[in-house]
Amino acid sequence: MRIRVFTDPENLAEAAAEEIAGWLRLDYPHPTIGLAGGSTPRSTYRLLCNQGVPWDQVHAWMTDERRVPPDHADNNGRMIREAIMDHVAAAFHPVPWHDDPSMAAAEYEAELSTFLPSSADGPRPGLVLLGVGEDGHTASLFPGSPALDETRRGFVANWIPQHAAWRLTATLPLLLAARRTMFLVTGRAKAAIVAEVLEGDSDHPAALVTRRARDAVWLLDQDAAARLSLTRY
Repeated sequence: MRIRVFTDPENLAEAAAEEIAGWLRLDYPHPTIGLAGGSTPRSTYRLLCNQGVPWDQVHAWMTDERRVPPDHADNNGRMIREAIMDHVAAAFHPVPWHDDPSMAAAEYEAELSTFLPSSADGPRPGLVLLGVGEDGHTASLFPGSPALDETRRGFVANWIPQHAAWRLTATLPLLLAARRTMFLVTGRAKAAIVAEVLEGDSDHPAALVTRRARDAVWLLDQDAAARLSLTRY
């Protein structure tokens, strides 16, 4: 695991864009990237538009989505389109909208299998971007939610009791198959959970992914890293 700490969110976004672009340039012949929603990655996506990436070879997909229509302000796909995908030549694969969330998840899982490289254990993503919530969730894998028990499916509808809402999310099997997993985290409000995930022994979803990932990278600003006790970062 690598951890990089930056003075502020702007410097983090610049470094993240450079690192992501470097991965996509080298990940031949068909680079793939799983994109996170939320506010932190938006600046990175905007900067990534101007990096020298062979976008016409890239397949971009989504690690999770809210159960709202594509034009809704809370739709992750809308944010991603506006920040980056409307401005580059990548093949973008948004999560489909259906009244039935299980149907949407099944359709998306089938679509992922058409472009993610396959292995004996199933699809193998390249680079996956994630965040972490103050409760330790990542993607839409929330503490105590049913999707954490999934061992076979790669993308499912997940009922989140604390929000009384459905989310659509990549599962642990799919996320852990990624060849590199990059967390982007900013803000003092995330400092406690970052320390707990990186230096504790919690079973938060973000901790499960981090401990079991093939190649985990955390990019933090100083506020998010403020409660880390180890000094080598």
